[in-house]
Amino acid sequence: MRSLVALDVKPGHKFLELLNTIWEDNDAVLPIDQRLPHSAKQRLVSDLGASWIISTDGEKNKLDNGFQVDEGDAIVIATSGTTGNPKGVVHTHLSITASVIAGGSRLGCSTHDHWLACLPVAHVGGMSVFLRARHYESQLSVISDLEQSSIDNAVKAGADLLSLVPTALQRLNVSSFRAVLVGGSATISDLPVNAISTYGLTETMGGVAYNGVALDGAEIRVTNSGEIEVRGDMLFRAYRDGTNPKDRSGWFSTGDLGEIVNGVLTVHGRRDDLINTGGYKVWPKIVEDSIKQIHEVTDCVVIGLPDEKWGTAVCAWIIIQDSCRAPNLDDLRRHVKKSLPDYCAPQKIFIVKQIPRTALGKVRTSELINLTGQQHE
Repeated sequence: MRSLVALDVKPGHKFLELLNTIWEDNDAVLPIDQRLPHSAKQRLVSDLGASWIISTDGEKNKLDNGFQVDEGDAIVIATSGTTGNPKGVVHTHLSITASVIAGGSRLGCSTHDHWLACLPVAHVGGMSVFLRARHYESQLSVISDLEQSSIDNAVKAGADLLSLVPTALQRLNVSSFRAVLVGGSATISDLPVNAISTYGLTETMGGVAYNGVALDGAEIRVTNSGEIEVRGDMLFRAYRDGTNPKDRSGWFSTGDLGEIVNGVLTVHGRRDDLINTGGYKVWPKIVEDSIKQIHEVTDCVVIGLPDEKWGTAVCAWIIIQDSCRAPNLDDLRRHVKKSLPDYCAPQKIFIVKQIPRTALGKVRTSELINLTGQQHE
């Protein structure tokens, strides 16, 4: 019987060795996020049906209630989900190889590369770095602390390729790398010249479009309703519960909205993120980009909240530099209305000390809404 083996091991060469051993046994891997508390790890391996677990010391223990994987299954990745319970996304050896080759061909990957891994391997962005290095037999360095000194030391050691989340890119100097892949659901603006904005999901095994252009082997289309759909060999087989949302022709509806102009994909955001306020549609990202132009603002997230007058109110959570005075609501609205329609200007702002995010930079919406801070409306 082919089993799912939970790999509760820190990212590194030992992780890669164990991955190879598991695959040689025709089993599949469930990488475990090392930042999860013990109880959450137990819940995850139980929910996703792992039959074995390997800990950092290499000990392999049998688990109750595990169930087998299908022939060809290679990995199960728990979605990072900002709300609700994670789903197990099942990728096969075929989908992994298709993804690695598609991205590697666009980047011109070879054995001469030196990848720096700094994202959690429990998520597709971090795992993809390990899999590219494995496929092309290129050098791999791993760091656990994403600080400038660690980046600089890796560059001195020869690292020239890197994957990052947008929030990390904003505070790090990565100009010495040949290419830096930057993940994110929405199109990223003002990137450094060596950075590549990637579009993809756990279900696509990472990026299927670089700087808006589909990778070889990936088909991307936008429906009449504006939803992005993807088809290609890099798509997952199914979810761990057996459901397969792809249609009969192999198209997968991403839940993202966007448009394709002259062959270049622009992602507006998640379908559920679109704010309908007083009958007008507002994309949070364009409001966030406008607010971030204010000198005092270091970070910002815009979300719609229920409102008796507007149906949904445009609301902004803002972090201010320590030495600066927080802008009042009127000032902020005037700033936004200089570049956007007046209905895009937030009706409420919350001054907070932090914005809760996942390891991949996604906002934890439920936690954000529950944050208390200085409120203006």
